[in-house]
Amino acid sequence: MLKEICIHGRGGQGGVTAAELLAHAAFMEGKWVQAIPFFGAERRGAPVKAFARISDEPIWIRSQVYNPDYVMVLDSTLLEVIDVTEGLKKGGIVVMNATKEPKELDIKGYHVATVDATGIALELALLVAGLPVLNTSMLGAFAKATEEVKLESVMKVIEERWPGPVGKKNAEGAALAYKRLAKN
Repeated sequence: MLKEICIHGRGGQGGVTAAELLAHAAFMEGKWVQAIPFFGAERRGAPVKAFARISDEPIWIRSQVYNPDYVMVLDSTLLEVIDVTEGLKKGGIVVMNATKEPKELDIKGYHVATVDATGIALELALLVAGLPVLNTSMLGAFAKATEEVKLESVMKVIEERWPGPVGKKNAEGAALAYKRLAKN
């Protein structure tokens, strides 16, 4: 069955990389995949999107995702700027980087899962240019919230992308997010 994912973030947070890593993890598990970047303003801090598709069968559609099954939000302040649930299918899941519990967020009609990916990044000193690296931890949260990919696959692709200590630390962030995820 085809599952579509929309990743909302801000420029520089690694949304495009998250889509690529997610697709790679699912591919390792024998699934058909796509990772689709979407470039708009292309400046650090501007709202950006990336998309991914995961399926048990070949994927013939070639467009951005308009009606996702899942939404991953790398920055909860985007809730003040855009409707991150736009087009989200009924019963869809929102996986959000937030310090709040899912029931504390004003997102009605969907399943919501939260994890403090920023806190995990700071705890593990996952920083690039002084900014916390959120995308790898959010992939661990996504794995638990949706069960579309295994945590082990996510950790493996992270460590392949960044061999050595950097990859291990990012994989640890994914594992911590998996463990700390809160769902409604």
